[in-house]
Amino acid sequence: MQTNFSLTRLADGDLQEMEQILRTCVHCGFCLATCPTYVLLGDELDSPRGRIYLIKDMLEGDKPASKAVVRHLDRCLSCLSCMTTCPSGVNYMHLIDHARGHVAATYVRPRGERLLRRLILAILPRPKLLRPLLALARLAAPLNRFLPKSLAAFPTLLPSPEFSGESGLQPGSGIYPALGARRMRVALLTGCVQESLRPAIDAATVRLLTRHGIEVVISGDGGCCGALANHMGEIEAARAAARTNVAAWEAVINEGGLDAIVINASGCGTMVKDYGFLLRDEPQWAQRAAAVSALARDVSEIITGIGFVKKAVPAIEGLKVGYLAACSLRHGQKIVDEPVALLKAAGFDVVEPGEAHLCCGSAGTYNLLQPQLAGQLGERKAGRFEALGVGVVAAGNIGCLVQMAAHVDGPVAHTVELLDWASGGPLPPGLKPGVS
Repeated sequence: MQTNFSLTRLADGDLQEMEQILRTCVHCGFCLATCPTYVLLGDELDSPRGRIYLIKDMLEGDKPASKAVVRHLDRCLSCLSCMTTCPSGVNYMHLIDHARGHVAATYVRPRGERLLRRLILAILPRPKLLRPLLALARLAAPLNRFLPKSLAAFPTLLPSPEFSGESGLQPGSGIYPALGARRMRVALLTGCVQESLRPAIDAATVRLLTRHGIEVVISGDGGCCGALANHMGEIEAARAAARTNVAAWEAVINEGGLDAIVINASGCGTMVKDYGFLLRDEPQWAQRAAAVSALARDVSEIITGIGFVKKAVPAIEGLKVGYLAACSLRHGQKIVDEPVALLKAAGFDVVEPGEAHLCCGSAGTYNLLQPQLAGQLGERKAGRFEALGVGVVAAGNIGCLVQMAAHVDGPVAHTVELLDWASGGPLPPGLKPGVS
C-alpha cells in the first residue's frame, strides 16, 4: 500500500512503525472471508482491509477520528483471524491498537458510551471490587430490564452457579511446591476477571502443574495484564499495568529464578507476550519487558513440553468435548494443535466445530461494548457445537467460556480443568458425575 505521510509526521517513532505496517498490505482481500464482522455485515469498511484504509487516511492527515470511522473500528473484535490469513504478514494487531489510541485521544464519545467504558476499566480489572458487585447484580437481576441501554449487556457477565465459589488458593502471594522432584519453577498470572468469574481455573492450573513436577509461584504484587485498557485505546493505562507486572515477576526471578511465566487466559497471554513491543520506547523498561515476554507461555505449551501424565478416569472415556479455539490462542499466539492433542491424550473424544477460525463474539469487552454483534456470533458458534452433540464445550480463555455459557445448553470448562480431572483432580464445575 502506498502511503503519503509527511516527513514531519514520520518524525514520530510510532507513526514510522504504523507506516511500515500499512505499506505491507497489498490489498489482496484474503482477510475478508475470515473477518467475523465482514461475514455478518458484508460491508468492506467492517473488514480488515476496509479498516486499514480508514486508519491510513486518519493517520496520514492527522485527522481526529470521525463518528463513522469510530463505528467501524469499534466493530473490530481484534480476533486477529486476518493475521493468520494474511499472506503479506500485516501486523494488524499493532495497527488497530494504535488506531484505537488515536480514537481515544481525538474523539469525544456520547455520555453513555463514556460511562460504560469508565465502568469497565474501573471494575473489571479489580477482583476485590468485581466480586461483590457481581453478587449484588445477581440479587438485582429482576431489575435488569430497567438498566440504561448502554449498561444492558452487563448482566451477560453474571456467573451461573458453576462459575461461583472460591479457588482454594491462598490470597495474595503464594508458593506451591512441586509434587515429587521439581522439574520447573514458574510464575502464574492469576488474572483479574477470571479470578472473579471462575476461580476454579487457577486452582486447577496449580494442581495440574504441581502434579507434573512444577513449582508454582503467585506474586501478589502483579495485577491485570493491561489488555482491557489496551483494546479500548487507553495505551498509557496498559503500559502502567505492564510495568507493574514486569516489576512483580522480576522480584520473583531475583528470589529464585523462573523457567516460565504461565498464563491460563489466552487473551492475557497474547498481551504479556507483546510487552516487549508495548514498552519498546521506554529505556528503563524495554529490555526488562522483552525478557518477560520471552518467558511467557500458555499453560498448554508447558504441559505439552513436559509431557502429560494421564490417570484412569472411567467417566472421561467417550465424553465428547467440543473444543473452542480462542482467537487469542489460535491467531494471537499461533497455538493450534497443543490443546487438542492434550485433550485427546487425556482420553476425551475431541471435536472442533465448522468455522473454527471465527470468533465466538466475546473478544475481551466486545460482548459488553457491541452486544448485538457479539450475540449473533455467540449464537452462530453455539449452533455449531449443538449440531455436534457435545457433552461439554472447552476453551482456553475465560471470555470464551462466559460467552458460550450464555449461548450453549450445557456445561463449559477450561481446558486446564479437564486436564486436571484427567490426571487426578476433581470433576470440573458444571459437569455431572458419570456424564458421557
